[in-house]
Amino acid sequence: MLLAEATTSSSLFTPFDVFMILFTVLIVIGLVRLLMARTKKNMFAIGFGTLALVVFLIADVKMVSGW
Repeated sequence: MLLAEATTSSSLFTPFDVFMILFTVLIVIGLVRLLMARTKKNMFAIGFGTLALVVFLIADVKMVSGW
């Protein structure tokens, strides 16, 4: 019984992980579009997007390290 428990892998992967990575990609796309704007740039949106990207990247790194 102990040997059978040792052979099973305990993966921490959940379907929510895919959504986290997709949201991170969406934030990157939005931030790039904000930075590439030719007219007056919305500095609040750029700052908020950068902060959100940093938070999501940290969460993604922690999430992937647990796989």
